[in-house]
Amino acid sequence: AAHDRLLKLLIAAWETVQPGSWKPAVLDKLLADADCTGKGLDVWLREKFFEQHAKRFHHRPFIWHVWDGLKDGFAALVNYHTLDTKNLERLIHTYLGDWIRQQEAGVRDRIDGAQQRLAAAQDLKRRLELILEGEPPYDIFVRWKSLAEQPIGWNPDLNDGVRLNIRPFMTAEVLRHNKKPKLNITWDKDRGKDVESAPWFKVFKGDRINDHHLTRAEKMAARASDP
Repeated sequence: AAHDRLLKLLIAAWETVQPGSWKPAVLDKLLADADCTGKGLDVWLREKFFEQHAKRFHHRPFIWHVWDGLKDGFAALVNYHTLDTKNLERLIHTYLGDWIRQQEAGVRDRIDGAQQRLAAAQDLKRRLELILEGEPPYDIFVRWKSLAEQPIGWNPDLNDGVRLNIRPFMTAEVLRHNKKPKLNITWDKDRGKDVESAPWFKVFKGDRINDHHLTRAEKMAARASDP
């Protein structure tokens, strides 16, 4: 479990700096300082981490908390920097897929709550597949790239930044927090005017528009005709 790995990491860090320095009271203080007094690392990771991480990094988080909305449901902390197409597919079909199969078995065995967990997990799977496909409104739009350069499906360019690449996940509402104030990310028009050579200058009349959507067909046609 993630909280077990995190605990081992904390202990190793403390012991590296000062051997023999780790004590249970250290964890208690860390949790208290993180607004999780009297609770465990598992609770902090589930209920507090993502909000605090987003705030620490000025609402440009690089660890994303994917969640199905149930306290006892499916959740995963994913590293945005490595979340390419292949790893999103792995999240959907391996990790979430295994969870769905567990809940299906639970339904057959009439385990309490299994039906609710199964429904939530299947809905999360559907939403993640929409992101993978990348049709509007679950697409990525980068205003400084031409139509032929726009990502097709979930194929983000890290250089475009968290603000633009997180949009499909927030739109699909698959994160622990998807809206202000806990995740304060918007795609409002940026200040200033674009130069005439900018790829979307004519379309947006010089405005720096970010809240725009494009179909896969539009992007694929542009790539096919791009010299």
